[in-house]
Amino acid sequence: MLSAGIVGLPNVGKSTLFNAVTQTRKAMAANYRFCTIEPNQGIVTVPDERLAVLSAISGSQKLVPAIFEFVDIAGLVKGASTGEGLGNQFLGHIREVDAIIQVVRCFENSDIEHVMDSVDPIRDIDIINTELVLADLESIQKRRTKQQKMAKSGDKKAQAEIDLIDRLEPHLNEGKFAFGLEMSPEETALMKGLFLLTAKPTLFACNVAEEELGNPDANPWVAKVRDYAAHHHGTRAVVVSAEIESELCTLPPDERAEYLAGLGVEQSGSGTLIKEAYYLLGLRTYLTTGEKETRAWTIRAGDKAPVAAGVIHSDFEKSFISAETVAYDDLVACGSIARARELGKLRTEGKEYVVQDGDVMEFKTFL
Repeated sequence: MLSAGIVGLPNVGKSTLFNAVTQTRKAMAANYRFCTIEPNQGIVTVPDERLAVLSAISGSQKLVPAIFEFVDIAGLVKGASTGEGLGNQFLGHIREVDAIIQVVRCFENSDIEHVMDSVDPIRDIDIINTELVLADLESIQKRRTKQQKMAKSGDKKAQAEIDLIDRLEPHLNEGKFAFGLEMSPEETALMKGLFLLTAKPTLFACNVAEEELGNPDANPWVAKVRDYAAHHHGTRAVVVSAEIESELCTLPPDERAEYLAGLGVEQSGSGTLIKEAYYLLGLRTYLTTGEKETRAWTIRAGDKAPVAAGVIHSDFEKSFISAETVAYDDLVACGSIARARELGKLRTEGKEYVVQDGDVMEFKTFL
């Protein structure tokens, strides 16, 4: 199962946010540095309004959403790459996840200590990014030394890796992330074997005060983080309030919408964060529906129909014949599978069909 790691400086709201998105109390949230040492892991369900709609059409007995994993990683500090604040251990935890969600504090509160004694999210991002870059520089330098011995014996793959490292090193020395380096498909494949921190896709979460969630555009720090995320990482910044998310966890589901409406907010920030992280990981959803259940199945972007069938059961991929497929919007407009078939919206797709997010599918196999 793919995972997204929550990282940031100490006391920016990581553990509180983790508890909210996983609907657990696994992570200790306290007003002191390094209250988290070992990473906390939790399964999150991906909010998907389509499931309830399809369930109403099919009369399903239950709904099964898509899931993936979140990991709460202890706060990094300046000097982490040289071991400051157990930094080497915490950086190792980041290396194990597939994507990074960097939480930054965008609120003032004198009762909550800030490790840098002032609120400045761009400075905080730069501190984290610098530590990730320095850790990667050390990693590739060690890797080069190892591969040089193999290259001398004529190992072409080792030489290709050294050539890539020779291009990567000056790029990282400029403070740039590895994912920003232009690479050939062959180099991209080699990059995966380096397990670099700065090669992981990144998303930013702006943690704002409760009273600011309804109008985050009025918060100047949020605007700066959004601009930084877009121009330096080509990614997004999601606005959340860890304080509000913590409150929502204590409420029954039917009272949460009312609580948010009172704050002038339509949906939970954690729900948006989960969806963005899911897409950041390159994950997509196709749907199945019937009287027994309506279920969201997780695939990778670009997966073809047989691979999607194999998510249900590995034998389905081997014995795949075809897939009856209808786009979610078309099915809802038609009101039933039978009507979608009558109107020609239900298609029969073969082995080369690339499954689209929101496809409603039923597979035919030899089994």
